[in-house]
Amino acid sequence: MTFRSLRSRNYRIWAAGSLISNIGTWLQRTAQSWLVLTQLTHGNATAVGIVMALQFGPQMLLLPWTGFAADHLDRRKLLLATQAAMGLLALGLGALTVAGLVQLWHVYGFALLFGCASAFDAPARQTFVADLVGEMDLANAVALNSTSFNAARMIGPAVAGLLIASVGTGWAFVVNGVSFGAVLVSLSFLRVSELHAEARAGRIRGSLLAGFRYVWGRPDLRAILITLFLISTFGFNFAIFISTMAVNVFQADAGLYGLLTSVMAVGTVAGSLFVAGRERPHFLHLFSGAAVFGLACGIAALMPNVWLFAAALAVIGVSALTFANTSNSLMQISTEPAMRGRVMAIRLAVALGCTPLGAPFVGWVADRYGPRWSVGVAAASGIAAALVALHYLAKHHRLRLHVEAGRLRFRVEEEPA
Repeated sequence: MTFRSLRSRNYRIWAAGSLISNIGTWLQRTAQSWLVLTQLTHGNATAVGIVMALQFGPQMLLLPWTGFAADHLDRRKLLLATQAAMGLLALGLGALTVAGLVQLWHVYGFALLFGCASAFDAPARQTFVADLVGEMDLANAVALNSTSFNAARMIGPAVAGLLIASVGTGWAFVVNGVSFGAVLVSLSFLRVSELHAEARAGRIRGSLLAGFRYVWGRPDLRAILITLFLISTFGFNFAIFISTMAVNVFQADAGLYGLLTSVMAVGTVAGSLFVAGRERPHFLHLFSGAAVFGLACGIAALMPNVWLFAAALAVIGVSALTFANTSNSLMQISTEPAMRGRVMAIRLAVALGCTPLGAPFVGWVADRYGPRWSVGVAAASGIAAALVALHYLAKHHRLRLHVEAGRLRFRVEEEPA
């Protein structure tokens, strides 16, 4: 059943608060890119890439401590602290922007601080799902969390476009700051006695590095992280290539820019619901998500008008979420509970922390060669990731091709060879 995790009262409360906050998050992401691209610079994609680097870089830099915190501290209390900090930062940036005082270095500074808070928040939030629903419904809850995030991606950018056009960019930041209150309220209303207590890792010497050793010793986790590195570094720079394609190729206004982001979100919601409906994820889904992502980005780069580009974005959304959700679920359900926080911190460091490594490069490609080439970089990353997944399947799951009813199909062994 696609929505089976909602049978849990705690999960329902958490999901409601998260949806409201996620809408606010997408308001801010959309408004932040628009502010930098159109108000603080003259269409400088490299500046947008620097903001992304500062916002997501701490995921990588703070990795040993963020995973340690998720495995050793009370996740609910940790989330109360991180969510409150991010809400205050959003309100601060909003106040500067509404007052007309904001400068580019302000955006850089707030992006860095927001990234530091988010670095501790993300692994705790990802692994807190297991505390809410337990092991049986974990894969479904992970997929529904992603559905919520991407439903917000569908709503938030469109609302951001309306807010920017009607009252100004700063109010999008203010609304995001207020939206964090929904998560704080939901965390306060959870029944702590009904949380599923997991085994906590012991505070022993070397436990910060244990996650790295654990992942390195697992061929499946290594392969997932390599594919994730390729696509996250060079493919998931949506803020750059959607904004530059909208402004510099199709001469779109704020409303159409928000609409394009929402169109891709329609695809991501469809992709996350597809994943939620599956009993268990499989490595084949990772391969297919990466392959379709690469092909769809290649098609998007060639689209002659904004509406065909929007249609390609919907396909990109489906494939991106199939890939991202499958990597998330595969790593969570195959990792022992005591190690899950550190393993998920490593995953998030790659998924979010590697995006800033590629963002300045992708922004430079857009500035130097044009936005279409930046989408081409994303296409290449998807194809490369698909080849890595294919190699793992052939080596460890005895991947075979066969023809069935006139169609070429894949056959793999369920257990690694």
